Amino acid sequence: MNRQRRKFLKAAAAGGVAYAFGRTPGTVHAQMSGVGGLGDYKALVCLFLFGGNDSWNMVVPTSTAEYNAYARARGGGTSSSLAIDRAALLPVTRVGQLPGDPSFGFHPSMTGARDLFNAGKLAVLPNIGPLLRPTTKAQYQTATTTGHALPPQLFSHNDQQDQWHSLRGRTVLKSGWGGRVADVLNAQTSGQGLSLNVSLAGQTYFQAGEVARPYVMGATGAATFSGFATSGVGLARRTAFQTISNSSASATANTVYERSYARIQQRAVQFADQVNGALGSAYNFAALPNTGATLSALQTQLRTVAKLIAARSSLSMSRQIFFVSAGGFDQHDDLVADQPGLLANISSSIKAFYDALTEIGMDNSVTLFTHSDFGRTLTSNGDGSDHAWGGVQLVAGGAVRGGRFYGDYPLLEINGPLDVGGGRIIPTVSADQYAATLASWFGVGESDLAKVAPSINNFATRNLGFLI
Repeated sequence: MNRQRRKFLKAAAAGGVAYAFGRTPGTVHAQMSGVGGLGDYKALVCLFLFGGNDSWNMVVPTSTAEYNAYARARGGGTSSSLAIDRAALLPVTRVGQLPGDPSFGFHPSMTGARDLFNAGKLAVLPNIGPLLRPTTKAQYQTATTTGHALPPQLFSHNDQQDQWHSLRGRTVLKSGWGGRVADVLNAQTSGQGLSLNVSLAGQTYFQAGEVARPYVMGATGAATFSGFATSGVGLARRTAFQTISNSSASATANTVYERSYARIQQRAVQFADQVNGALGSAYNFAALPNTGATLSALQTQLRTVAKLIAARSSLSMSRQIFFVSAGGFDQHDDLVADQPGLLANISSSIKAFYDALTEIGMDNSVTLFTHSDFGRTLTSNGDGSDHAWGGVQLVAGGAVRGGRFYGDYPLLEINGPLDVGGGRIIPTVSADQYAATLASWFGVGESDLAKVAPSINNFATRNLGFLI
């Protein structure tokens, strides 16, 4: 079990999130009726690419000088080259691009993302990562003597996942930034029928709040007790379980632990029924069909997210943050062979999800954004790339001011002004700025942004402007 998971489980145990008998989804905070005081519906979808996506191959410079620097850094012309052939890249024109500005293209497998970018529905953040304050190469190199604050344990999977999920810097926090968004909006969303935070990819530090608790479900629906049914022996078994749990929850002779455990199981069954009932009656999407197409694991998660959004009224929801994930991005080996399939899955999944939302007229109300452990080195280790720092992230949705880059794409040059060794690039946009921009659109007020993104006040720009 990794450190991130251990920390989350410790916090969850204190706050009442549980898996009954190892199978039943966790409880949620008391949210039973009405839609609260926000007056509209919005959803954020965090797509985490576990392993550290080599995003320098995802969006690549195509103008001559910039491409040549990229190709040299990635070993172009050698047997271990990681560079994408310039002629194969999918060219795009950025909104406001002027003659002489650097040009770029998407990886050849990312036609869906390219199409969304060209349609103005996807934006690129070209060099982003955890930062506690703006950092130069000189400040990085002298940090141990000057005290310039850097994120802890750079280039470590668990620690940098932790940083993306929590934005905690060097402080100790029990909550993730998605959980803190839920905490800030708790008073306005306390009437929802389900937790504001829903994970379809396991327990996550990102969604743990101090007050609000996440709801964890499977990729296709909420887990249920095996052997329960609506008739026959299964119904009798369910009825007996309910009788026992009701008695255990109310019996004053029982310990506080026994009563609490019984109530958790009651709520788990209740919410599983509620969620699965809503999913069963939800819209069937042509873009993410139930039958007739083979969906990837990520597409299956996103289909369930789309169904929950379609069922928002029956669940009395006004705000939701979903967590989905894809793995396989720790590509120390076989990068050239395996990356096209990985990126194709991300690209096609994002595009299909956007198309599904347009089917129900909710594309303007939902924003999907990517996270990953870290970027990767420009240099090759022979067959792949190593752990690094800054990298490229994507934001998609109808409310996105797309077709643009937010931040400067760095010169991909070994020993360049942002390279701290081996092509490890210092980010020039912080994860705190990213989170604050998303939280502002979601409904978090200016005065509460520092609660969500603790280092935001160290940056001159609090809102990156990629959302309407």
